[in-house]
Amino acid sequence: MSWSDADLATYFAAFSMPLAALVAVLLDRLLGEAQRFHPLVGFGNLVAAIEKRLNRRTRLTGVFSWMIAVLPAAGLAFMLRPFAPFVVDVVLLYFALGAQSLAEHAEAVAKPLREGRLDEARQRVGWIVSRETSQLDESGIAKAGVESVLENGNDAIFGTLFWFALLGGPGALLFRLANTLDAMWGYRTERFNHFGWAAARIDDGLNWLPARLTALTYALLGQTRNALACWRTQAPGWESPNAGPVMSAGAGSLGVLLGGAAIYHGEVEIRPPLGAGPAPVAADLGRAIALIRHSLWLWLAVLFLIGFINA
Repeated sequence: MSWSDADLATYFAAFSMPLAALVAVLLDRLLGEAQRFHPLVGFGNLVAAIEKRLNRRTRLTGVFSWMIAVLPAAGLAFMLRPFAPFVVDVVLLYFALGAQSLAEHAEAVAKPLREGRLDEARQRVGWIVSRETSQLDESGIAKAGVESVLENGNDAIFGTLFWFALLGGPGALLFRLANTLDAMWGYRTERFNHFGWAAARIDDGLNWLPARLTALTYALLGQTRNALACWRTQAPGWESPNAGPVMSAGAGSLGVLLGGAAIYHGEVEIRPPLGAGPAPVAADLGRAIALIRHSLWLWLAVLFLIGFINA
């Protein structure tokens, strides 16, 4: 069978996006997060300066600040993509993905926790969660770590891949910038309650469908019946419309119990239970990362299947 130039062009067009996703995922696995001049770190510094200068604790200034933080970078990415779609997609998705970084941060908590070095484990888990960690016991450290892995699996990986599948590299960039703003501004404190309102609501909207696809993926790759039951009964009671499905399904899939009391900004917050089973231990952090990695390969397989159907 001979292949014409038209046939090759058709197949490359169909598989360009899944191939770009695969290359970006492999780069992330091999190279990890860029240690110097990471664009998201630079973006974080920029939006911290924007907030400091423009935060008038009103929704209007919050909307304006979101626009000047996100739209120029996303607009530039959309303008550049037609000149080199494959290269732009790979580069932007590589910088937007956080799979390897998430695994490394989780292991940095799990290792001292396994070895009984609780002070170090508390410090490490404090780097990846917003709650206070200085008084956490072994189970509390493991619980905070597993919750972070499951939720950030959606934010740093699957939500990013979803918008990449729809809009290419610029879509992945747009999602990650919006998600970063939510992480920095989306708090219900006096300082951010009004200013961060737009960042929180926009992230909720962009994340609504990806979060449910992530929850379904978690359920399919673990204790499926338990995960679906936890999702159905527990997610509605969770404050976040997207974290609830993701973490309840993930906890149910792993067969562990998350949620409960946690200290945020000096105040104890009693959160609904998530999942079913015993409290997590250090080994469950490794199981959570394995669930994330298996989910990632499933998403890549689906992207290639879609390419095959479209070829």
